[in-house]
Amino acid sequence: MRRQDPRVVVIGGGLAGITAAIALAESGAQVTLLEARPRLGGATCSFTRDGLTVDTGQHIFLGCCSAYRGLLGKLGMTAHAPLQDRFDVTVLAPGSAGQPRQARLRRTALPGPLHMLPALGRYPFLTRAERARVALPALAMRRVDPADPGVDAQRFGDWLAARGQSERARRALWDLFTVSALNIAGDDASLALAATVVKTGLLGKNNAADIGVPSLPLGELHGDAAAALLARLGAQVALSTKVTAIEALGSGAAASGAAGTGAAGSGAAGSGATGGREDQGARFLVRLARPADDAAPGSLGAEIAADAVVLAVPHEKAAPLVPPDALPSGTVAAWSGLGASPIVNVHVIYDRPVTSLKFAAAIDSPVQWVFDRTSISGLGDGRGGGPQYLAISLSAADSYAEVPAARLREQFVPALAELFPAARDARVTEFFVTRERRATFRQVPGSGALRPKAGTRLPGLVLAGAWTDTGWPDTMEGAVRSGLSAAIELRQTLLASGPDVLASGPATEAAQGTAEPADPFEPNTSASTIGVRQ
Repeated sequence: MRRQDPRVVVIGGGLAGITAAIALAESGAQVTLLEARPRLGGATCSFTRDGLTVDTGQHIFLGCCSAYRGLLGKLGMTAHAPLQDRFDVTVLAPGSAGQPRQARLRRTALPGPLHMLPALGRYPFLTRAERARVALPALAMRRVDPADPGVDAQRFGDWLAARGQSERARRALWDLFTVSALNIAGDDASLALAATVVKTGLLGKNNAADIGVPSLPLGELHGDAAAALLARLGAQVALSTKVTAIEALGSGAAASGAAGTGAAGSGAAGSGATGGREDQGARFLVRLARPADDAAPGSLGAEIAADAVVLAVPHEKAAPLVPPDALPSGTVAAWSGLGASPIVNVHVIYDRPVTSLKFAAAIDSPVQWVFDRTSISGLGDGRGGGPQYLAISLSAADSYAEVPAARLREQFVPALAELFPAARDARVTEFFVTRERRATFRQVPGSGALRPKAGTRLPGLVLAGAWTDTGWPDTMEGAVRSGLSAAIELRQTLLASGPDVLASGPATEAAQGTAEPADPFEPNTSASTIGVRQ
């Protein structure tokens, strides 16, 4: 006789939690997803401002992001996140006589790693000698093992300098690829994580670094689409629901007094972690911050009984929720060493178009990357004399995180005019700033040793989030891979004693780093896989 489907509570509705919830729900588990915010998507969501749709941060992805692209496919969003036909980036710099200098980095059809050689050979922001020396670290990087703890202990800048890369080469070339991917000053990055970026995105398949830019707001692309899919799968989604504690009951313990009264959020009534069923044998109680008088029909109540819990929140939120003895002594306390690195986004709306570029990188300027968000925001198409909305994305933005918007305007409006001459005659109709103060952990040397695996000492309790040990940087790709790893860990531990609710195959191999599926949610597919956060 088949036992009842396992009851799984997923705490956190970012990309990691969404991924784990979908994978587990599709495998037959009864899933309840809890999110403290009023929307899904975590760091990748949107809000409205005077009728303008604004993403919390500009995010792009690369062709090598197989796990993230698999999630887009599962959500039915692939068509709304198109990839370039080949890697193609315009690099701008202020020039003399008011005219900006410009370069184009576009790959060829040659196989990797030869595909970028022609563009690098013509790159005008380096001297001929500097361009020739780029090959030295590129060749040496192929022998670097990102999994080696000794590699994680090294600074990327020191490693590059030891291989002939000048200060100019590091700022004008290498920073283009690593600062936005790792959200840390290029020289200060962990060599292990930088090696993952370079080896996967630049030295691998020739299409690995092709850039994808969403054509829908992130709230629609991720949060809304995930909520709709989870509802179809019968999962519960409870928004604005904060978890205060996870209590481990032990195998076979009874969860007295934990009966829920029905579904909350989206999903069918009775399909979640409690749903009116007996709670014999539950391993965990998930306690919620609910008012004492919250007894409305359909309420989750004050606590939920579960057979398994996926804790998919940032490390500083996860630490106080981890039950005692779930991890070795000192492990959770050490997570504080991961720290946080900010991203700041500067939003400028002009009364007319100032550039035809959809996005561009910049050097010798406070601008790092700039994106045309006119259409995606609902402002218009940026043509025919209408307004244009540009968003500047600033990674490793420690020096900007607390600067008032007025001072940022004094710096960045002239900086844009140096890159886009048409902006000098345009009027700025709106200027505002969004800040992600804890956008990622600080991806510096030694951070790898602090990142935990998905599994814990408590069968049924697993961790997820881009900060965990995915082998990838803290990016969208890393977040999705962590969600898959959490689901796989449940299959291999707690759920292995019951029905095999998670199919093995390329999805399992992808999260473990042994395969590169086109769609990690599909068990019999194969193809290429760094989700880059701008």
